[in-house]
Amino acid sequence: MSTINELDAVALTCDLARHGLMRGDVGTAVLVHGNGVAFEVEFVGYDGHTVALLTLERAQVRPLQTRDIPHARELQAA
Repeated sequence: MSTINELDAVALTCDLARHGLMRGDVGTAVLVHGNGVAFEVEFVGYDGHTVALLTLERAQVRPLQTRDIPHARELQAA
C-alpha cells in the first residue's frame, strides 16, 4: 500500500453521503495520525471554500495514481 504524507492529494474509496462526498472525490491529507492509520482530509470546492474536513481511516482514502483523471461534479446538499 502506498504511503500518504501530509499535503498529498487523496481520493475517497467510498461514498460519504452524510457529507455530500462520493467515491473518487479528491481531498488533501492535512494531518497524518499514527503512522498512516488515519488522516485529517480537507475537501475544497473550486471556489476555495472548505466542503468538509474529516478524520478518515486508511481504508477510506487512497493516494492519487498516474492513471487517475480529474472529474468535476456539482456538490449536492448533504
